[in-house]
Amino acid sequence: MSLSISLVINGEPRTVQIDDPRVTLLDLLRERLDMTGTKKGCDRGQCGACTVLVDGRRINSCLSLAASLDGARVTTIEGLAEGDTLHAVQAAFIAHDGFQCGYCTPGQIMSAVGLIAEGHANGDPERIRELMSGNICRCGAYQGIVEAVLEAQKTLADQAGRDGRRNAA
Repeated sequence: MSLSISLVINGEPRTVQIDDPRVTLLDLLRERLDMTGTKKGCDRGQCGACTVLVDGRRINSCLSLAASLDGARVTTIEGLAEGDTLHAVQAAFIAHDGFQCGYCTPGQIMSAVGLIAEGHANGDPERIRELMSGNICRCGAYQGIVEAVLEAQKTLADQAGRDGRRNAA
């Protein structure tokens, strides 16, 4: 049985034929759409390496059936930077050594972007650790990750404040 789904992936509308209704979003992204930034870690929703944003919310793409996401907006690590300009979270991860081997980094970054957008961390390192606990780093770069999230959160808040003042003028 073949079915067609429509997604907006990194701002680009895509229509994809799915031959197997059991294909996950992770496998669709990596194997069909050649978007290999999203990593397959445990393939059981336990490590967070496959984290992407769907309609602005963090999800484990290995646990989400692609067929159930018809009409959704998906953002992957490939969709964060604008040309050569890194997203604030990407830049902060580099500045704070928020990675070592780098395998978990795309999932960590996507989870951090979602966490900041959710607005629950409020600059609290312990809360950030708790809210990022679904993303495992086997190398142990957690201190750099928390520092990166704190810096990116501040940078994005400052940018939003400047944009708000510009729009109000």
